[in-house]
Amino acid sequence: FIYTISILIFTFWLLGNVEQRTFASSNLKFSPAVRRVAPVFSRASAYGDNVAITDHSGSHTYRSLYKNSKSLAGLITKALTCQSGDLQGKRISFLCANDASYTVAQWAAWMCGGIAVPCTKHPPSELEYVISDSQSELLVAGQPFMDTIEPLAQKLGLPCLQLPTTSSLDTLQSEDTRMLPEENISDWAERPAMLIYTSGTTGRPKGVLHTHSSLQAMVQGLVSEWAWNKDDVILHTLPLHHVHGIVNKLMCPLWVGATCVMLPEFSAQKVWEQLISSKSPMVNVFMAVPTIYSKLIEYYDQHFTQPRVQDFIRAVCKERIRLMVSGSAALPQPVLERWAEITGHVLLERYGMTEIGMALSNPLKGPRVPGAVGVPLPGVEVRIMMTNTTNAIIAEGNSKGTRVKAGLEGKEGELLVRGSSVFQKYWNKPQETADTFTEDGWFKTGDTALYRDGVYWIMGRTSVDIIKSGGYKISALDVERHLLAHPDITDVAVIGAPDPTWGQKVTAVVQLKKGKTLTLSQLKAWAREHMAPYTIPTGLILVEDVPRNQMGKVNKKDLLRQFFPTRSD
Repeated sequence: FIYTISILIFTFWLLGNVEQRTFASSNLKFSPAVRRVAPVFSRASAYGDNVAITDHSGSHTYRSLYKNSKSLAGLITKALTCQSGDLQGKRISFLCANDASYTVAQWAAWMCGGIAVPCTKHPPSELEYVISDSQSELLVAGQPFMDTIEPLAQKLGLPCLQLPTTSSLDTLQSEDTRMLPEENISDWAERPAMLIYTSGTTGRPKGVLHTHSSLQAMVQGLVSEWAWNKDDVILHTLPLHHVHGIVNKLMCPLWVGATCVMLPEFSAQKVWEQLISSKSPMVNVFMAVPTIYSKLIEYYDQHFTQPRVQDFIRAVCKERIRLMVSGSAALPQPVLERWAEITGHVLLERYGMTEIGMALSNPLKGPRVPGAVGVPLPGVEVRIMMTNTTNAIIAEGNSKGTRVKAGLEGKEGELLVRGSSVFQKYWNKPQETADTFTEDGWFKTGDTALYRDGVYWIMGRTSVDIIKSGGYKISALDVERHLLAHPDITDVAVIGAPDPTWGQKVTAVVQLKKGKTLTLSQLKAWAREHMAPYTIPTGLILVEDVPRNQMGKVNKKDLLRQFFPTRSD
């Protein structure tokens, strides 16, 4: 690998340098432009033989993705014995690798009018839960997952289709597609499009139903704000059952005719190879969760020790890559600062949820405030509401600006969101759907936020990240940011342990760097120099690893059950 880098250094300098390419407050009401709504596959014909996806099997053009998807859609309509070909409302669960087969399955579900239900790869119990809860009527399995899907299909009494390997996807094209309705559907906007399940970090995963209209609003908002174009090449390493991987990293590039380079799974070495490779297509956009950036930094520190190699990596990243984004979990400031040292990029932090897509973002161009999530994206309205009985509005804004009630700047409250990207409902959960919306249509995110210095800050999930101790409301995320600056701490999750005297006590679940030790008294002594007294942890639990899911999130309710089993349920 180091030899390869040396060759790349020489090649890069031969090629020469590649030129890298406050908001004003105003009337806060906005009128969304009239949009023609259609699925992303409807744009494929315009991009023809341009490369859409590069994966382990090679390159796949927009034309081939479209043809293969259409053929699979024909197989789906036959399997469900639908004479008209229009499967409106029928759920189609699919489990595919991070490769072209995923897009073929997704597009095929839409071409026959169905609802796409992307599934998680593991554990099998979660897979069965999603299939059963969504009441899926057909399963589609990519080549590596047939052994997992087929027994489930038999158990649940569902038909199952197996996709060929990605190198053989063209064998699908013998299917008769004359009955497909996709070219005749004109009412795409309010048709149900996708059931995406929440990560389940605060409760059982819920099926979030998005229409084609809300998905398109997500995509167009990011295309506009992050300046997506057909020449972009994004490196994709994230799971494809969450909005981050599905919308931000796959649908956005395919919407504009760009190229998506897909790795089957995350590998720090493979990511670095792609980021600095001189082979076409050369990556210029990268998005990941904080855990991935931490692992990339760890690999860099272990393998790229020569100053010339480090200079080369920084030069390539700074000159060639136009955008690097972090999301899905809070970004520790030490990670942001170290990544900026290594690559010359200040990571763009943003905020979103399964239910709303992306709502807030730091600017593509202009200063990015570490720890903040910027301002509302186009087409999104946000509110911060008092969480007491008064329901007073602390702040309200959109992409044109934010108004704050006099004397309330910096006050915390619940974040509410409204806009065309907001989901339609929780699947088969009418009461939970009703409870999460206000009477005038605002979605209650369940996150605590504040507005200060012209930007929004997320303090965490109100249910698990806001610790009420001795009359104080303490942001667990804020405590975590401080603790990660400790020289011996490599990862941390802060939880509110039940306490009869204080209500909850700030407890740090800490992963130390190899060979290091830490006691609670030592941690307190360090914290007194860096933190407000009431935020200093009064409990310390040392672990080998802080458990995180594929999106870098910690299930803090699980941690509470694990370490305080008799008092946390």
